Amino acid sequence: MFTETDGSRKAIGDVDVLYHEGVYHLFHLVLPNHDFIAHAVSTDGIHWRRVKNALFIGPPGSWDDLMLWTMHVSPDPAGAGKWRMFYTGLSRKERGNIQRLGLATSDDLYTWEKAPVWWQDERGINDPDLIKEARKACEPQRADSIHSLYDESSCFPIEPSAEHYESSLEEGRRWVSFRDPFFGTLDGQGWLIMAARVKDGPVVRRGCVGLAKEVSPNQFKSYPALHHPQLYDDVEVPGVFELGGRFYMIGSIREDAKIRYWHADQISGPWRSYHDNVLMPQGNYAGRLCRDDKGWLLWGFFAMNRQDRTADNIMPPPKRLSRDDDGLLYLKTFEEFQNWTEEAIDTRCVDALKDGGPEGHCRALDERWEVSSPDGFQVFVFQQELKSFWLTGTIRMQGKGKCGLVLRVDPDSHDGYYLSLDLLKGVAQLRTWGTAPNQTGEHVMQFDTLQSGFWYTAGRSEATVSLLAYGSYLELSINGRIVLSLADQTYRAGLAGVYLDTASLNVDDLKIHRLRDPEQVDDQLVGG
Repeated sequence: MFTETDGSRKAIGDVDVLYHEGVYHLFHLVLPNHDFIAHAVSTDGIHWRRVKNALFIGPPGSWDDLMLWTMHVSPDPAGAGKWRMFYTGLSRKERGNIQRLGLATSDDLYTWEKAPVWWQDERGINDPDLIKEARKACEPQRADSIHSLYDESSCFPIEPSAEHYESSLEEGRRWVSFRDPFFGTLDGQGWLIMAARVKDGPVVRRGCVGLAKEVSPNQFKSYPALHHPQLYDDVEVPGVFELGGRFYMIGSIREDAKIRYWHADQISGPWRSYHDNVLMPQGNYAGRLCRDDKGWLLWGFFAMNRQDRTADNIMPPPKRLSRDDDGLLYLKTFEEFQNWTEEAIDTRCVDALKDGGPEGHCRALDERWEVSSPDGFQVFVFQQELKSFWLTGTIRMQGKGKCGLVLRVDPDSHDGYYLSLDLLKGVAQLRTWGTAPNQTGEHVMQFDTLQSGFWYTAGRSEATVSLLAYGSYLELSINGRIVLSLADQTYRAGLAGVYLDTASLNVDDLKIHRLRDPEQVDDQLVGG
């Protein structure tokens, strides 16, 4: 996991992760200022160490002197051992209303140099005479290029083509979307995609995945949108990859703060949706793809402050990407957690949370519970207080009542997290339920649904459950697929167990292990 230092008023923003020679390289935005792209490294994908920052905003007067937005790092197809970072830049002169795509290059992933800009002089300042000369010299190329070229080794920054996309402040929302670049290659062809907007249609339905192809090193030609769902204001942070002989596209949707995906038989489309194309539940955003030696990983950030995604963000552990026999994508718990388990908890030591509650019983055997509360609500918990842990087991419910899990519950106030599991409908809801401090009257009660998720299963009233609590990160998997993934700091430690309301449960293969708590190393620089 990774976050900015508590109390610094900074927050992690959009991320990109690249795996190279056993090291994960994290590049990320720093909010709210957006004035540099930070860099951190990890050998396990969980514990990170900050290194020298990768890129900064340009000098006053340059095209990227206001903010830097989402980036993507990939190998340079024209140079072995070299790397390219495509990134989004905004200018002060335009008040950040026009987005463009820039390029920086590196030989080692640690030291980055921005590509020359065709309309600026050697100081990085806009030169009117130079602009006039460049436009005149390159006018014949303008019809075929995203941008006319003055320096033939560079076509940056890239602007949206007026032929295919909104490109001026007079169109649509009077705010030009052309950001979040993602570069990939297929059969020797370089593809650069980005969040853009088509020129026609309802204003809040124009969001698309724009496309440019690399026609020669560092020179790109614009094409019509690779995908236009005709639904969204923007398709943010798009990415394309191949898995199991099929192409998939991911995108983050601002309307509901979810990561969605589409599929196609070939990269040019058409791109289609499954009945459920939500890859990550609400609050997870800016998903990025990374391939390591075990396959594809999905990264992103989670906004703990649902009213402000520029504060209290965290980059959770990655998820392993997989697909089922029908081609639908799903996510699995990152296998590195197996290396961070500690001692097992004795699952035979169980108590009812409240004496004198509804009549019920709990019979705890080796790796099995038999619990019942036929006449109302009761909670059965392990006797040890837990902070970071991993609980697994298969739940089978009898009757038509309710059941779920609890974690970090206070033994006296019963405040904590309550995880509702509707095994008949396939619905999971995680809530904070407790006592609000410094409140009176009806405001004393704190009851907040943090996240909801859904699953599909042929077996009714039965589910194999994996519940992972790792610092502020909470993850629920049902039948091997991640259903909930979030971060919350309301409760830090407490009791864990199950709850029932007019139901009986058998929990088989029950195991619970402590996990080593997360840690982060700050202020250590490597790579120069």
